[in-house]
Amino acid sequence: MSDRGAVRTSGKKPGSGKAAGAGTGSPVSPASGDAGDPGHAGLSRGGFPKKIIALVYDFDGTLSPRPMQEYSFLPQLGIDPQDFWAECTRIARERQADPLITYMHLMYKKAKEKGLAVDRDALVRQGASVALYPGVRDWFDEIGAYVRLRAETAGITLRHYLISSGLAEIIEGTPIFPHFHNVFASEYWFEPYETPFPKRVITDTGKTQYLFRINKGIEDLGESINGHMPEDQRPIPWANMIYFGDGETDVPSMALMKKSGGAAIAVHNPDLSPKTCEELFRAGRVDFYAGADYRRGSDLFKRTCLLIDRMLADIRVREEVWGLGR
Repeated sequence: MSDRGAVRTSGKKPGSGKAAGAGTGSPVSPASGDAGDPGHAGLSRGGFPKKIIALVYDFDGTLSPRPMQEYSFLPQLGIDPQDFWAECTRIARERQADPLITYMHLMYKKAKEKGLAVDRDALVRQGASVALYPGVRDWFDEIGAYVRLRAETAGITLRHYLISSGLAEIIEGTPIFPHFHNVFASEYWFEPYETPFPKRVITDTGKTQYLFRINKGIEDLGESINGHMPEDQRPIPWANMIYFGDGETDVPSMALMKKSGGAAIAVHNPDLSPKTCEELFRAGRVDFYAGADYRRGSDLFKRTCLLIDRMLADIRVREEVWGLGR
């Protein structure tokens, strides 16, 4: 499969230059169908079509310890991160404005005051300075290798998605961007205006829209997802999806996943208290929680593999039932 290349209306597609593998949405075992077409996966050979597994991630606090703006953008301006976020919160409350639009506006305002250019290329370059939790860079290949090892049915496809309120431009500059089948994130619209204008803002509750897009196979943002689609026609069943998040901002996504039959894992900074994750676990918002250590053998890796094992077994059962009913 190769659907990487141009950035399309369906979020940010990873760029070319990386060989296809399990981490980018390719089949992890032979004899699969057309894994590049989410609406027809597996159908080209008349096989069971529900074989795509989707791992969906938040970014800030989940894959990276801190908000992405704190690694390069704010230091370049000499602004203390705590002061910046406190100002964002104060302005949003005073003006009754959306907090995410407020931070995107304030970023540009502060940069203009300091004479720092805010354009797409500059933000993409900042992605290289974003720190990642231990093991994140190797995670995608390691999980792909695990699925290849454990899959007992041909044609299993593993995809990674990112849904973030952070900036798509900065994410594009990180070394892990090529691993994602699709990236849905907040984004500036530079070309039409002299002043960068928010093109897309991903809110906490707005993230659920993109989970539905993944579930329904409607990743082109120019297409509506509001039309009814029977569950048996959706290319990626909820039961084949895991959401990874780090806190209260991920609760709407976690709740949707759990209510719909999917799975959710809460992660926390290994150096900080797991209190928030423990509360999410006790409230039934997540299946597991673990420190954000993505290395093979970690608690997070092992608990993710348990959920994947359950998915693979469930796919095998549903495939057998499907075969008997043909």
